[in-house]
Amino acid sequence: MQPKQFYLLHIQYLGFRYHGWAKQPAVKTVHHMVDRTLKFVFGDIPYKTLGGSRTDAMVSAHDFILELFLEHPITDEDNFLAHFNLNLPADIKALSIKKTNADFNIIQSPKIKEYVYLFAHGQKAHPFSAPFLTTFPEKLDIELMSQGAKLFEGEHDFRAYCKKPKPETQTVRTIDLCELSSNTEMSASFFPNQTFMVHFKSKGFMRNQIRLIMGQLFRLGKDDIDLDYLKRSLEKGFEDHLAYVAPASGLMLKSIAL
Repeated sequence: MQPKQFYLLHIQYLGFRYHGWAKQPAVKTVHHMVDRTLKFVFGDIPYKTLGGSRTDAMVSAHDFILELFLEHPITDEDNFLAHFNLNLPADIKALSIKKTNADFNIIQSPKIKEYVYLFAHGQKAHPFSAPFLTTFPEKLDIELMSQGAKLFEGEHDFRAYCKKPKPETQTVRTIDLCELSSNTEMSASFFPNQTFMVHFKSKGFMRNQIRLIMGQLFRLGKDDIDLDYLKRSLEKGFEDHLAYVAPASGLMLKSIAL
C-alpha cells in the first residue's frame, strides 16, 4: 500500500480486559480490536494504523492518538466516526479524526505525555472500582507521599525505575510534573469517599517507570522506606532492585500533546 491520505484518530479506552495497546500473539489488545473494527468498516480498502504511544496490560487511556494511513480520503468524517463507534467494543470509543500530511510522523513528533495514577487507602473498596483505581487496606501517610512525589521532578537517573533496561538504554530522563493531590479526574458512586491521584508529565516514560515510581511511593506511605532512600534511588550507582511494580489498573494515560 502506498498511502496518500493521513489522519490522526483520537480514541479512549478502558484497559482492564486488554493486554495493553500493542498487538501480541494469542492475547486481546486494544490495537488488535481497533484494527479488526477498521477492517470491518473499510471492507476491502487497505489501511494501516500506528499508535502514538504504548500502554501496558490493564492500563486505560482518556485520550490516545493513532495515525491512520489510507490510499483514498474519507469523504464523510462524521459518518465514519459514527460507523466506527457503532462497531467498536463498548470499552473503546473514537473521539475525533483530523487530516494530517505525509510530513507528520507520529513516532518522532515531539510530544508531552500526561498520566494519572488513582488510588485510595485505609479500606476495602467496592469491587466495581477495581478497573479504575488501586486501593490499600492499610493507612498511608499521604503528606509524606506528596513530598516524595516531588523528588521525582526534574532530571534524574531513572535506571532503577525501568524494568530490565538494556546497557544502551538512556535512563537519564526528565519528569516535568509529579504531583500528588485529591482525585479530580474520575468519580463514581461506588468509589471510596476519598481518593487520590498522582499526576505525571514528561516527554516520555520507560517501561513500567510510572508503576515502579508508584510502588516506591506506596512503600514510603507505609513507612517501609524514607525520603533519603528515594533520593538515593535517583542517583547513579544505586544498586537496589526495586521489585514492587504498582498495579496497572490505577494508571491512565490522560493525553498526548503533539
